[in-house]
Amino acid sequence: MSENASSTHALSNGAAAHAGRRPRRALILVENLSVPFDRRVWQECTTLRDAGWEVHVICPRGEKRDTEPEAVIDGIRIHRYPLRAATGGPAGYLREYGTALWHTARLARKIGPVHVVHACNPPDLLFLTARWLQRRGARFVFDQHDLVPELYLSRFDRGKDLLYRAVCALERRTYRAADIVLATNESYRDVALARGGKRPEDVFVVRSAPDTKRFQPVPPEPELKRGRPHLLCYLGVMGPQDGVDYALRSLAKLRDELGRTDWHAVFIGGGDTFDAMVNLSRSLGLDDRVEFTGRIPDADLARHLSTADVCLSPDPHNPLNDVSTMNKVLEYMVMGRPIVSFELKEARVSAGEAALYAPADDESAFARCIAQLLDDPDLRARMGKTGQERIGGELSWSHSQRALLAAYEAACRSRTAPSAGDAVRVHRGPRRAR
Repeated sequence: MSENASSTHALSNGAAAHAGRRPRRALILVENLSVPFDRRVWQECTTLRDAGWEVHVICPRGEKRDTEPEAVIDGIRIHRYPLRAATGGPAGYLREYGTALWHTARLARKIGPVHVVHACNPPDLLFLTARWLQRRGARFVFDQHDLVPELYLSRFDRGKDLLYRAVCALERRTYRAADIVLATNESYRDVALARGGKRPEDVFVVRSAPDTKRFQPVPPEPELKRGRPHLLCYLGVMGPQDGVDYALRSLAKLRDELGRTDWHAVFIGGGDTFDAMVNLSRSLGLDDRVEFTGRIPDADLARHLSTADVCLSPDPHNPLNDVSTMNKVLEYMVMGRPIVSFELKEARVSAGEAALYAPADDESAFARCIAQLLDDPDLRARMGKTGQERIGGELSWSHSQRALLAAYEAACRSRTAPSAGDAVRVHRGPRRAR
């Protein structure tokens, strides 16, 4: 175990050892991002570790970070596999997910028996590995990061075709297999109850939230504005449903329709459409005032957000975005930045009065909201303060920590934790603890 593990973790495991019991084991399955790069999953890992759990993670390797096949970081045991991101539409995703599922099953067998298997979607295929572990005594916690049917409709303009029906069937199978569901917000919880048929007591809202101890404002650096009065920032993934194209067209309208040239914009992050967005910026004639950084270290991210006058959340209205909590919105808020967003249900739930809202997908209105904030420093300051207060209160990670631990206790309540000897027998056959 890493020497960097927290004292709380050491004390919890020490107490378990003193009582003659091994700590309970959790296995977290992730396909969408590497760990610890996936911040939500990493916060869940450290919360469980501090509560005395032995935590294993199976995830893909990163391209520039999280590249080692095996790692122990702050007491978390991470098992990574090689994975090439999908290209070429749905067929590419089938290849990606098939590869990921094979590696996940292989590594799960290597790790052996666990008390809880915790699968994070997308995709809604990890229930197959979870079911295998359930037959060996594990409880299954489904951590629903995305509504995959809505993701499919939002990402592919194919309508409710055969693949869509297959996606819905996989979601139903996942809900049916899960003992406990973790929802990222109340909208997702409603789906788990209505579409998933889960009991209210089996669905826990565990919101994503920035780590306020790690992610804090720093003194602004005016040179990041490239000689202009104002800095605009976008932070996040650049995929088909993330609206970076809407943001770029809005900035062109800010220049052409409103005559505003007193700004520099920085787009931070990467994704499937990164190159296409760079080309779009060029075609809109924004090369002289729009900068794409790719993914950058946290320290550089804090420098940019602390200098930003306005932060952009241009996610267009679609079936997924309307009910999803955007991590970038929460990160803007913890840094005390005012936000411009399109009108989305969960955007309002998260940001409240820390954002101005343009009518859905109205790029000219989005540009006018940016201009309004650039002209009113007092409003920017009030909105930034409102965001920080919300993150420090009802949206803080401490609330989610309590919900996560309550979910795990609910998952384990009907089953006695196996002893070391039981673990060997569980590994050899489908024996269930009573």
